[in-house]
Amino acid sequence: MDGKPGGRSNIVSDWSPMHEAAIQGRLLSLRSLINQGWPVNLITADGVSPLHEACLGGHVSCANILLKHGAQVNCVTADWHTPLFNTCISGSLDCMTLLLRHGASPHPVSDLASPIHEAAKRGHVDCVEILAAHGGNLNLNISHLGTPLYVACRKQQVACVRKLLESGASVNEGRGLDSPLHAAARASNGELAILLMDFGANPQARNADGKCPLELVPPESPLTQIFLEREGPPSLLQLCRLQIRKCFGIQQHHKINELFLPEELKRFLLHM
Repeated sequence: MDGKPGGRSNIVSDWSPMHEAAIQGRLLSLRSLINQGWPVNLITADGVSPLHEACLGGHVSCANILLKHGAQVNCVTADWHTPLFNTCISGSLDCMTLLLRHGASPHPVSDLASPIHEAAKRGHVDCVEILAAHGGNLNLNISHLGTPLYVACRKQQVACVRKLLESGASVNEGRGLDSPLHAAARASNGELAILLMDFGANPQARNADGKCPLELVPPESPLTQIFLEREGPPSLLQLCRLQIRKCFGIQQHHKINELFLPEELKRFLLHM
């Protein structure tokens, strides 16, 4: 295309005024371009659409007008990025909600661009929560990344780790034989390690090198003492809590909140 308006969908162009207006959040300019006949599904040679750019910039008003004029909600770039994946980069909950309302899939089209892994890596707790609520796979295990929980532990995103665990993510699933607790130990992050063990992480699990988490803790780290204090079997109280939570599966924190139980018991089950 030579830069003139025209056509309806999937027209390949260089970087266009549509893309520029979308990434900068210039709603009035974007509306004017659309009224002039510029196609909303104009893509670059790499498959980037104006909707991709609006979501990357976190500009919900721009994303909304593009969708209202027929922008493809699940369009994919050459790097397998969807607009929803881009919202997980920007962390825009408003854009994510809008996309899901218009039929965006929470599932990745490629292992190279998983929305829930990206949100977990960047610490976007609200994005993780809404993806889980819309059917995102909390335990999606990608060979080069592991699970979302493992990614969050590697990046030491404590709030995301808690949200994933509360939502029912498997506490011992990581990348291969390397568990989330191995990642926490390697980072010498006591807060993470305690959180994972509270949710049932196995401190005796061995990775591909035959090492348990304690053996990965840097010398003289205070985390060593935490692991030593947890060497024995869990208490009956802890085993009961873990078993009850296991029965509720995914989105267990919502289900527990709906139970007709004393608040003190609910708080115990919710690790509050």
